[in-house]
Amino acid sequence: MYQNRTQTLSFHQKNNLFYITFPSFDKTDLVNHCFSTRLGGVSKGIYESLNLGFGRGDNEENVKTNYKILCSAIGIDYNKLIFSDQVHGKKIRVIKKEDISDNFNFIKYSKEIDGLATNIPKIPLITFYADCVPLFFLDPVAKAVGLAHAGWRGTVKKIGLEMIKIFKKEFNSNPKDTLVGIGPSIGKCCFEVDKPVVDEFEKIFVDTKNIIYSQNNGKYVIDLWKANEKTLLEGGILPSNITVTDMCTKCNKDIFFSHRGHNGKRGNLAAIIELK
Repeated sequence: MYQNRTQTLSFHQKNNLFYITFPSFDKTDLVNHCFSTRLGGVSKGIYESLNLGFGRGDNEENVKTNYKILCSAIGIDYNKLIFSDQVHGKKIRVIKKEDISDNFNFIKYSKEIDGLATNIPKIPLITFYADCVPLFFLDPVAKAVGLAHAGWRGTVKKIGLEMIKIFKKEFNSNPKDTLVGIGPSIGKCCFEVDKPVVDEFEKIFVDTKNIIYSQNNGKYVIDLWKANEKTLLEGGILPSNITVTDMCTKCNKDIFFSHRGHNGKRGNLAAIIELK
């Protein structure tokens, strides 16, 4: 049932745990990273079973246990996790040495932040999802990593471009060296919106071909993957360095938490990355 359904992602299984990585990132052997599924944890009910979201009503000890399970599987230190506190904006925090402690860093370093970046090894960054687009960044030359949470608002605000700017400024990164993975999220098959959302995209994207599609019911669907890909290309990322998912979280709600697919009654997925 849980075989690899895509050619752009790698699925990994350890006991009941399933998680996803990008082959392009794996080949560098520079990072530990993954995008979680909902499979392999201890949470119950609507959070079954690998819920990684605090503050959604799940038992906090279950969430911590889920992190321990996942962190152990991918080889990162549970106690050093740096979390985001997302508000659908485009602010990115660069994690530096003074931000680091040895006891489960949650929120205090990242209030109202939708992106995290660092060039410090062994510092795992975490961002949260349940239909929004996860953007993974790795510059193997400058030795820097980042994560950006791109819901439709973050996509319109071009948070991907903001990360590229941060990489240049903070890490002297060349966009041509940077690898980007666009992870599982709601696809154009399921992301139906009304005209006001379309208007926001048309204000920002000069060319909305392959992004916005009109429907017979007077509504529209938007391809967030393509919109983010265009933004990354605008920022100088090479087409060959971008991996675009083909897995929709709503279509695959047996594997993923989906806000739309589960009518808001769900846990959270997480993107995780660290330099080794």
